[in-house]
Amino acid sequence: MRTVQQRNIALCIILSLVTCGIYGLYWFVCLTDDTNTVANEDGTSGGMAVLLTLITCGIYGLYWAYKCGEKLDKAKMDRGMPASNGGVLYLILYLFGGVITYALIQNELNKLA
Repeated sequence: MRTVQQRNIALCIILSLVTCGIYGLYWFVCLTDDTNTVANEDGTSGGMAVLLTLITCGIYGLYWAYKCGEKLDKAKMDRGMPASNGGVLYLILYLFGGVITYALIQNELNKLA
């Protein structure tokens, strides 16, 4: 079984900026795979999610953000933790900037790791 790695959010944001978004794509893949792992679901793989987001000019990213929130809520409920409606929050924040959503999802993953 795959384990979830804790990541330093500030370092991930800095690397995304320094590499002009290339590290952001890698982070997106890791977030997708880690979210699937903590929710114990076989969802869209990280590579496929990036590909679909690029092909649809970012539209799939909106769906991705919402689904990540749902999966994190499921993972929290499975662990007996209170869950919020994270899908809607991530969807709205994704509209204003993906890196904000990435940071919040990573924060939740770090708590669940």
